[in-house]
This record gives sequence, structure tokens and C-alpha cells, in this order.
Amino acid sequence: MPEQPFEPDRAIAGTGAGGAMDLATSEAQTLERTPGGPLGTGPAARPRSLWSDAWRDLRRNPVFIVSALVILFLVVISLWPSLIASGSPLKCDLAKAQEGSQPGAPFGYDGQGCNVYTRTVYGARTSVTVGVCATLGVALLGSVLGGLAGFFGGFWDSVLSRITDVFFAIPVVLGGLVLLSVVTSNTVWPVIGFMVLLGWPQISRIARGSVITAKQNDYVQAARALGASNSRILLRHIAPNAVAPVIVVATIALGTYIALEATLSYLGVGLKPPSVSWGIDISAASPYIRNAPHALLWPSGALALTVLAFIMLGDAVRDALDPKLR
Repeated sequence: MPEQPFEPDRAIAGTGAGGAMDLATSEAQTLERTPGGPLGTGPAARPRSLWSDAWRDLRRNPVFIVSALVILFLVVISLWPSLIASGSPLKCDLAKAQEGSQPGAPFGYDGQGCNVYTRTVYGARTSVTVGVCATLGVALLGSVLGGLAGFFGGFWDSVLSRITDVFFAIPVVLGGLVLLSVVTSNTVWPVIGFMVLLGWPQISRIARGSVITAKQNDYVQAARALGASNSRILLRHIAPNAVAPVIVVATIALGTYIALEATLSYLGVGLKPPSVSWGIDISAASPYIRNAPHALLWPSGALALTVLAFIMLGDAVRDALDPKLR
């Protein structure tokens, strides 16, 4: 019997399962030759980051999809309220005060004869503006102060911790009653400034803890050993890996700031007429709740839906960015 030539690809153990082992070996070698390996997970595949994994999870989360659509609708009507509401929210007719639903006014009229539907639509602009601007200001100020304190530590870290303790001791609503009661401006900026003033300590604490955790990782120590400057380490290595908790808390807090603006406006120290706000409308409709409950129902429902949408969005983002839930 002539001697068979040696074939490395078929050099397997001579067992009864030789055929299966031969096939498995061939398939394994084929996968190794395929760029990226099976399903793009081989050495040639591009590694997925935390953000790409989070975006993939968010696209499959129905809670995120529903809340994002609601928020997108609110943003659109905030920018262009005339798309779905005609007329001016300041145009009122006392002859129609407390009347119910009718053509041209599906939500009826309030105690001053103003179109509740038009005022509810235009009130979204105020709420979204206050929520977004306050969240951006709080996130920026809190992240910078907390990140620097956590990175450098020492004396400045101790000073910042004591300052945040002082701000945490101030009740938010009581502080708004005291600080905003002396403001005569009818714009949203005093309310936004108040929210930033009392809201940054929470983000600061979270950013500080996240930076302290991130700076202990091996890649930060390696960058420091290679001679990287503090600014490069903080901006290129620590910040991208420490920003996720800040984003989660800021997203949830956005809905809280919208509710806080409505609360302060209801109490008479936030926005004031002739500004259009859900809080102002709720406050004005409260005395007529028995005769015209519709004037209170619609702005209250819009406020509750908006706050719920942002809280749901924050919960979805938290679940997607939390590696413990993977």
C-alpha cells in the first residue's frame, strides 16, 4: 500500500469521530481566514465602545422610543407652535370665560376667556426652554467643578465639599420663594439662574466620584507614566469615561426642572403674566376647578406628560449605560 502524503490540514487524531473533527477543523480554519471572524468578532473587527453598545440597546428599548418621540414632538411645537395652534395665546374674550370645548377651541376657555388649547401649546416653549437651559448650565458648572476637585483633590476638594454641603441644606422651593420674590423680570433667565445656582452641587458630587474612580484605572496611570499633561489626561482619558453618570442624572433632572418651574410659577415667584407657562395657567385655573375643570386638566396633563417623558428617557439611558445590566 503506497504511503499517503502528509497533509497538515488533515493531521487529526484517528478516532471514530475523525470525520466530524476533520470538518470542525476545516470550518475553524475557514473562519480564521475570514476577515473579522464570525459575526465580525475576530481580531480584525473594530471593538465596540460603551456608547455604541448603549445606542444599540436604546434603539431596541420601547421605553426610549416612546419617550424620545414625545420629547421630539414637544421640541417641534416649542420651536414652531403655530404649526398646530392658530391665534395668539394672549388673545382673550371675557364673554367666553369658562366655556367648554367648541370649534376652534377644543380644550375650551379659561376664567379669562383665553383659548386653553393655544396656551397649552405655547406653554411647551417655556417649559422646554427652562428645562434644557437649566440642565445644560447645571451639567456644565457641576461637571467642571466636581471633575477638577476629584482630579486634583487636596485643599480644593475639601473646600468644594463644604460648599456643596451648604447648598444641599437649602430647600429648593423655599430658596426660590426667597430669591425670586425680589426679581421683577418676566423672562425665563432668573428662573434658569436660580436652578443652576441650587442644582450644580448634585452634578458636582456625581462628577467628582466618577473622576476619582476613573483616574485610578491602569490606562490613566500609563498615560501619566508616559509624560502626558494633566489637561490631556483629564480631557482625553478621564472625561470620556466619567461623563456617563453625569448624562444619566442630567437627563432625569431635566424633567425635575420643568416641574420646578411650574411649581414656582404656580406660587407666583417664577414666571409672571403676560408670560405663557403651564404653571401660570394651573394657578389661574385653580379657583375655577368646579366650574371649569378643563382649564386645569389640560395644562396639568401636558406638564405631567412632559415630566414623565424625560424621566422615562433618563431611565432608559441609565439602563443602557450601566455595564452591570449587560
